[in-house]
Amino acid sequence: MDHHLDASQMQYEWNNAIPPRLEIDAGDTVVLETRDAADRYYSRTSTHSDVLARGPFRGHPLTGPVRVRGARPGDALVVEILEVKPADFGWTAIRPGRGLLPEAEFAKPYLQIWDLSDGTHARAGDRIAVPMDPFPGVIGTALDLPGGHSTMPPRKNGGNMDIKQLTAGTTLYLPIAVDGALFSAGDGHAAQGDGEVCITAIETTMTATLRFGLERDHALDGPEFETTGPLSPRTNGGHHYVTTGIAPDLMEASREAIRAMIRHLVAKRGLTREEAYVLSSVAVDLKISEVVDAPNWVVSAFLPLAIFGD
Repeated sequence: MDHHLDASQMQYEWNNAIPPRLEIDAGDTVVLETRDAADRYYSRTSTHSDVLARGPFRGHPLTGPVRVRGARPGDALVVEILEVKPADFGWTAIRPGRGLLPEAEFAKPYLQIWDLSDGTHARAGDRIAVPMDPFPGVIGTALDLPGGHSTMPPRKNGGNMDIKQLTAGTTLYLPIAVDGALFSAGDGHAAQGDGEVCITAIETTMTATLRFGLERDHALDGPEFETTGPLSPRTNGGHHYVTTGIAPDLMEASREAIRAMIRHLVAKRGLTREEAYVLSSVAVDLKISEVVDAPNWVVSAFLPLAIFGD
């Protein structure tokens, strides 16, 4: 059976006491309309000053919960991602003090508005076109803990995982901790680099078509997923420019790799530091290259040159 769940009513926390908005059977398909992470705050005409004027974060607006009849703790919820459609514009923000790099390096708010209207690429003027591969940044089931819990950190239920490979064609397996599973999703991303380093991707409202199933007695310690093809083929084909970070801590190695990428983008592509940081968040993939040669580990940052038309 097919169902539709609009974005007229949101939840802003994980709370298993929130009544389900929809009840379905295993095998049913649901079209979910979702809001962006800023709850429709930004528009095409928004400016840098709007970033701090938005006020404190109250939680990702999530569409749901969806109750799956017969789902019980110890089962796995199977979520087939059939289609994801973003809106016609998106945004990426630098908010001082948030993200991978410290406030001292990016002390002013910055906002990039992206044109998504051609349905294939996110465009920032004529210089950059990032292939879109949309996915829900937040997707998960209810926790088995009482009360409300922030949507910001990822958890064993999934949640704010920001995994860019959760695109159409991927099947996600989620732990079920409460009867009915109580599934919710939101935080649409039109494109993102692995790492989402400035703390935002290309954020957008979206519509996701999902088919739900159950695997009985398949207890999971955390989310797992299966892809049907190469990882991120729209952005990972062709030439790349790669910078590295080498340090005894993976977070510091990640920072060093992104700092080097920002320097490269400023020197070789003429971007401002803010533009380079944003581009690193939406298109550059961080990869752990090695964690065995103590005392230092290597993180590499991969920039797909196709976004410049190279």
